[in-house]
Amino acid sequence: MNLKIGFIGGGNMSTAIFRGIMKSNGHPPSEIWVSGPNLSNLKHWSDSGAHITTRNDEIFNNCDIVFLGVKPDKLHVAISQCQNNAKKNTERNVLFVSMLGGITIKTLHQALRTLDNYANVSVVRIMPNTPMEVGTGVCLYSHDDIATEEQCTVLRKLLSCCGLFENIPESLMNSLGILTACGPAFMYIVIESLADGAVKLGVPRAMALRHASQVVAGSGQMVLQSGKHPGLLKDEVCSPGGSTICGVSELENGRLRATLIAALEAASQKTKNVGENKSTSKH
Repeated sequence: MNLKIGFIGGGNMSTAIFRGIMKSNGHPPSEIWVSGPNLSNLKHWSDSGAHITTRNDEIFNNCDIVFLGVKPDKLHVAISQCQNNAKKNTERNVLFVSMLGGITIKTLHQALRTLDNYANVSVVRIMPNTPMEVGTGVCLYSHDDIATEEQCTVLRKLLSCCGLFENIPESLMNSLGILTACGPAFMYIVIESLADGAVKLGVPRAMALRHASQVVAGSGQMVLQSGKHPGLLKDEVCSPGGSTICGVSELENGRLRATLIAALEAASQKTKNVGENKSTSKH
């Protein structure tokens, strides 16, 4: 792909995508740009061969695909900075890829309309997660009616190397998107808790963490590869009167299912509030 890729905002999620691309050799680092207010915070990008800058207009002028990785309340400021020294070329196509939770494609176009004077602007909204950094992530996407098939194909090739890349209706972004984006944090707590339990039973910490992580990863692959319902797989482990069913009983007493469901509902509501300008903090 002979295209230049840009990131406005070099925070954790942008970094995860960048590292995922680098890990899979998905795009040459010399064709990747990133902007941020502090160059010292972007040193790990330049160490990998990417261009770093404090100016958003450099990203807009140089890149064909621009990832928006700022906080939702900083969107309008970031876009206005793109105009500072913007070069007008109405034959140029620029695809903006937004990872701003709760911000709809319609709202993005309203924010980006001032850039329509400088290039042909189209929008894809994504909901990525941090495991993209190691090539096992999930990235959901919805696109507007302007993005070309070629642009979507290029983006698909770029991000598929980081994990599952799936097109969904935008109406599911605040529900399925919350599962995939926030879910890793919930699973890290599960891994840590399982490891803590093993440590309590006398297992060394590093060993407990390694095996708890493998148990969670392996269980997920078992569901995906076997095609069996997780309830059935659980039953296959639970022998009558055995150790596993005793442990499952304690999970039910602790309302693990209800707590995870409530966690997703709370995260989804927070994202919805951001989109409705009820909150300006990140999800």
